[in-house]
Amino acid sequence: MTGPDAIPEATPPADGAPAAAPLVDTHCHLDFPDYDEDRDRVVQAAREAGVVAMITIGIDLASSRRAVELAERYPEVYAAVGIHPLSAAEVTPTALDELRRLAQHPRVVAIGEIGLDYYRDRVPAAEQRRAFRAQLELAVECGLPVVIHNREAEADVWDELARMAEGAPLRGVMHCFGAGSDWARRFCELGLYIGLDGPVTFKNGERAREVARTVSEDRLLVETDAPFLAPHPYRGRRNQPAWVRLVAQRIAVERGRSLPDIARQTTANAARLFGLPLGA
Repeated sequence: MTGPDAIPEATPPADGAPAAAPLVDTHCHLDFPDYDEDRDRVVQAAREAGVVAMITIGIDLASSRRAVELAERYPEVYAAVGIHPLSAAEVTPTALDELRRLAQHPRVVAIGEIGLDYYRDRVPAAEQRRAFRAQLELAVECGLPVVIHNREAEADVWDELARMAEGAPLRGVMHCFGAGSDWARRFCELGLYIGLDGPVTFKNGERAREVARTVSEDRLLVETDAPFLAPHPYRGRRNQPAWVRLVAQRIAVERGRSLPDIARQTTANAARLFGLPLGA
């Protein structure tokens, strides 16, 4: 493919080709209506591409319930439950009780997607921080890692996580990380993993590629954020978990490694963080 997003040295394998080692898509939204017409086919395409596990992520109570239902339906799918920062007002004691109940399900492996989003000041920062802190405390209570959404809020996210880390071991991932290598190092020092997705393949994704080159390999995870952020050469189309291999391939190019090497390492990382029974 030619055009503004082309990165010739990262030519992907044939569409649907497996990575020659198992992959885990650690962040997707399979419950979204984008998949209502062909969800079975999307999951099957991921299987055929060597994706052995997918974590479908809640953004509110309704989507968290649906995530659990999908994890019950498909053996490769696991769930995270949580309330997105742009829905922070929904984080009430009653909602936390329901999240607590959902988190007891054996297919739930994380609390998320939680965090802070200051991009357009749509929700007051104080309200977001209250909701974030409450769900961090819930994750510690439930013994689960967290899936962190951060958009233009690095300092406050770090502050909340560092505060939590003072009293309990912190486990989690900085989802769709785009804040640069210095922040990546600081979050890794707190014990977090760094999740990379489609932007690492974009022509304007140099900050993500710098992170791909510099973060310790045992702290990297690959994800799609499907149906969003489809990687090159599919940018602009509906994303799907099968394409997580293109993210892994781009990371392999940046690190001078093979795709199977990166697939094995990121799968082992995902299994370790989320307790996935993959034998990785």
